[in-house]
Amino acid sequence: MAPSALWPELTLSEWEDTRDTVLLWTQVVGKVRMALEPMVNHWWQVPLYVTARGLTTSLMHSGGRGLEIEFDFIDHTVFLRTTDAQIRTVALEPRSVASFYAATMDALDALGMAVKIFPRPVELAEVISFPDDDRHSSYDADAAHRFWLALLQAHQVMAQFRARFVGKASPVHFFWGAADLAVTRFSGRRAPKHPGGVPNCADWVQELAYSHEVSSCGFWPGGEGEGMFYSYAYPEPPGFGDWAVEPGAASYDAGLGEFVLPYTAVRTAEDPAGLLFRFFQSTYEAAAELADWDRAALES
Repeated sequence: MAPSALWPELTLSEWEDTRDTVLLWTQVVGKVRMALEPMVNHWWQVPLYVTARGLTTSLMHSGGRGLEIEFDFIDHTVFLRTTDAQIRTVALEPRSVASFYAATMDALDALGMAVKIFPRPVELAEVISFPDDDRHSSYDADAAHRFWLALLQAHQVMAQFRARFVGKASPVHFFWGAADLAVTRFSGRRAPKHPGGVPNCADWVQELAYSHEVSSCGFWPGGEGEGMFYSYAYPEPPGFGDWAVEPGAASYDAGLGEFVLPYTAVRTAEDPAGLLFRFFQSTYEAAAELADWDRAALES
């Protein structure tokens, strides 16, 4: 199959409303996972994970029973499954965040899963409580399917990139707050206190997330165009933004404090996966070299 067939178009003007609605839906489900699972370092108990059909919470636990919630972007249904063989569904269709929230909570009640969440989005400049949000209600099934296909391709490259590191590294996971697929490498050293400042998110959340020195990369479907791949270091070492990285389409965004690579540049490349891997590797090298990581001990 040609690379262009594997990497779908994600033109923002064609799916922005759907993107915004779906990402709010993932916050509803993600908060269920956060409510049920024990705290893990750097908030690793809250993300969703790419599956062969969409995004999943993975297995959660409540009262001796297990629960999994999966967004299926093939059948366009949210499946809530328990370990005692019960199933409830929520249709993925044009519906408001308020409707999705109510249906999801009703499904959990029907399954006997007592879950209370803080029903308000996080990490967004403008927020509306889930029960009151009738503004976001778009769902283009084809666009949602293309988004999942893009996550599949990004996930594969990120998993291969992660495999070359024997130090502490995160899974490849979808953080529903910032709505990005990310993987993070750690030097092993503690980091200075993070300044916070993320909209509608307590500063201590970022302090826990960035308690240790990192080099992180991922895919973000926000911004303009078709979204972008990114790579950053915390704390950012001197000279980071001046490092020569690959490919030529990559650049350093001083406002974001990140190297960025447009999704379009990857999608239209002759070898998208190879191009993206070089971006992840070269930007990691900028962080590791400038911050004097023990690369011999951390890399395989």
